[in-house]
Amino acid sequence: MYGSRITAVGHYQPAKVLTNEDLAGLVDTNDEWIRSRVGIRTRHIAGPDEPVDELAAHAAAKALASAGLSASDIDLVLVATSTAVDRSPNMAARVANRLGIPSAATMDLNVVCAGFTHALATADHAVRAGGSTRALVIGADKMSDVADWTDRTTCVLVGDGAGAAVVEACPPPASTEPGLAGIGPVLWGSVPEMGNAVRIEGTPSRFAQEGQSVYRWATTQLPRFARQACERAGLTPEDLAAVVLHQANLRIIEPLAVKIGAVNAVVARDVIESGNTSAASIPLAFSKLVERAEISTGDPVLLFGFGGNLSYAGQVVRCP
Repeated sequence: MYGSRITAVGHYQPAKVLTNEDLAGLVDTNDEWIRSRVGIRTRHIAGPDEPVDELAAHAAAKALASAGLSASDIDLVLVATSTAVDRSPNMAARVANRLGIPSAATMDLNVVCAGFTHALATADHAVRAGGSTRALVIGADKMSDVADWTDRTTCVLVGDGAGAAVVEACPPPASTEPGLAGIGPVLWGSVPEMGNAVRIEGTPSRFAQEGQSVYRWATTQLPRFARQACERAGLTPEDLAAVVLHQANLRIIEPLAVKIGAVNAVVARDVIESGNTSAASIPLAFSKLVERAEISTGDPVLLFGFGGNLSYAGQVVRCP
């Protein structure tokens, strides 16, 4: 049995930026209305020639470069996404092909906004069981493809992007030592009877949600789950250096961080400039915190995804 650690992260966003003022030209909305309700100012939107696997490959390439690894070092590629257009080849296989990764196991996970933390747990389990030595874990979504651009309650939320992490095997004792970016035990689950609260369905597929139901559930139920994830890692919320929640809505993120009790933590607020990027939101925000040196190597960081399917998953990791 091995432990696992995150050795590098990377992220990518399309060049096009859509502001609240731009949206006001599309639907009946304005900057004040959007910022007061969801806290978003801008979001990045991919063009028609920028598919999900391209976003994912850019983020993964940055993570590989940061880790000092080549494509041939990777034996498992996991892509969390809910916006793949085609069924086969899957996004992970397409990313492996783009990067020249030979012979890796390639799998997609569709757990919508909780996809990355589910994928990270899956990679951790594979490494601990000896099924993988170096994995690429990617969250990538092109939410602009499934947005209803006539619905002001949802189109103001979404953005496109990708984030990635390299997960490597390490001896079990080292996986919890500061500086080695250990991955703690996952706390995950779902509320199937509330699955319709967040949907991407129909032909063509469109994103829709029951915003108030999601808000009430997230702000009342998630704090105890997040604290349980800390307990599984042998920490208290006060020990956390950072909290990276799914970047759904600033009005959810800020009260959640308070209720969790992470009084000493940096709270990721990437939703302000990136919007809701679904499975990409956590690795995107985490990578930016690392890039800006807002957290240091070895710092304990809570990652917690929630949303689509009313699924949730979280774990404490050490900052690479």
